[in-house]
Amino acid sequence: MGKGFFEVPIAVNEPVKDYAPGSPERAAVSAAYIKMYNSKVEVPLYINGKNVKTGDTATMSPPHDHKHILGTYHRADKKNIKDAISTALDARKNWAEMPWEQRAAIFLRAAELIAGPYRAKINAATMLGQSKNIYQAEIDASCELIDFLRFNVQYMTEIYAEQPESTSSTWNRLEYRPLEGFVYAITPFNFTAIAANLPASAALMGNVVVWKPSDSQMYSAKIILDIFKEAGVPAGVINMVMGDPVMITDTVLASPDFSGIHFTGSTHVFKDIWQKIGTNIHNYKTYPRIVGETGGKDFIVAHKSSNPKQVATAMIRGAFEFQGQKCSAASRCYISKSIWKAVEKELIAEMATLKMGSPEDMSNFITAVIHEGSFDKLAKFIDKAKKDKKAKIIAGGKYDKSEGYFIEPTVIVTEDPKYTTMCTELFGPVLTVYVFEDKDWLKTLTLVDETSEYALTGAVFSEDRYALEVAIKALQNAAGNFYVNDKPTGAVVGQQPFGGARASGTNDKAGSKLNLYRWISPRMIKETFVTPTDYRYPFLG
Repeated sequence: MGKGFFEVPIAVNEPVKDYAPGSPERAAVSAAYIKMYNSKVEVPLYINGKNVKTGDTATMSPPHDHKHILGTYHRADKKNIKDAISTALDARKNWAEMPWEQRAAIFLRAAELIAGPYRAKINAATMLGQSKNIYQAEIDASCELIDFLRFNVQYMTEIYAEQPESTSSTWNRLEYRPLEGFVYAITPFNFTAIAANLPASAALMGNVVVWKPSDSQMYSAKIILDIFKEAGVPAGVINMVMGDPVMITDTVLASPDFSGIHFTGSTHVFKDIWQKIGTNIHNYKTYPRIVGETGGKDFIVAHKSSNPKQVATAMIRGAFEFQGQKCSAASRCYISKSIWKAVEKELIAEMATLKMGSPEDMSNFITAVIHEGSFDKLAKFIDKAKKDKKAKIIAGGKYDKSEGYFIEPTVIVTEDPKYTTMCTELFGPVLTVYVFEDKDWLKTLTLVDETSEYALTGAVFSEDRYALEVAIKALQNAAGNFYVNDKPTGAVVGQQPFGGARASGTNDKAGSKLNLYRWISPRMIKETFVTPTDYRYPFLG
């Protein structure tokens, strides 16, 4: 067998295609969309490299066309989950021992499959199943996922190269072992890239995974699984299970071999899982790693020196791309009074040009929210704002679920900085604005910091460097990803590692080495070349 200190390809960010009218990529994804829309798929469980059909099925439909059926997926019972766990543990024996360059090759191949033959398919699946417009699908399902896979391979090699000092008499080396047991990955509906990265990043480091994707993301989850299989991920390394989330989680957490959780989802669910892990702690063979990225109530703060057009653009992009269904989406804004009228004028004028409808029509900026539960929740808050004296809707406010779950991008202006939509995570295209007096810059920054339990993303706009300096310091704990003169969304792998603290998660920074460290358990090996034969030290003389 050949040996060597292997160098992996230098990771570079995947270029985002523009899908302009007449472009080949636009034609390819349109053709894939139509073909997939007019087909029916069946998504079984995937355990030990085999498709498992339970007969307990649920349907999948586009959020923008909820009467249309795309196919069905199978739901697991408790035995299926136990099988997935035992299968993963059996697979660990060979996977953990596999040379790192072989694991690297698998996930680098997966990246190239997405960049090439699967690109149109995974984008179309994300458009259909999660109602993303083509640009949002491209930056998520293709580019970000490719970036995760490429950069994680590079980060893995950098970690392995980190070694302690040795001497002529002693060789010290660190062995970066996978965790002893299996990892449980719970992934959200809103990012196809996250759904793939959470199991893949742990698996890359030699771990085996039980993966539970969101019921609302099953359509593109199947494409992810197809890519992993074609790339060569061995049977049992990543097992995909769907069904009752409480049953699945309780079964997983009851296993003494549970060694970690990689989670993205709601704060409430993550706290419940953490509590269950604590309750079960005496049953585990090792202390489990708990990694989670949860909710956000993300902000934009605009100083009086800000450019109104820039602020309005950031509000629209930050709050309404993918219908505000991003953990990082702007949902509360604090605008200085002297620029508010200019910002408001620009905001309303630009929002009037936003088109809403199916992502099949690529001129649509806004599509549907993910399901009826989300629609009903958002409609309730909009109706409340229409009646409240402390709130005024200045744009949007309409909704319709007759064909799809469509919520108009809505802007609420409130006189109360603690109004319910300034504090509550809505996860939809609803943005609330509070206008503050110019003289209250410092007071407002304190308000921003203290209003929310979350600390995921935030943005500050100012052309005054002194004001920026004050804001950056005052808001140092308010956001794990902080943006200066830019919208609070759109973190790029390798450039802006992503994650927040407080109720927003453990801040383990997906898209960086910091996250991969969580999926290894280093072993220190000290080898002495000439071993002492006398216990006596010189001081005893």
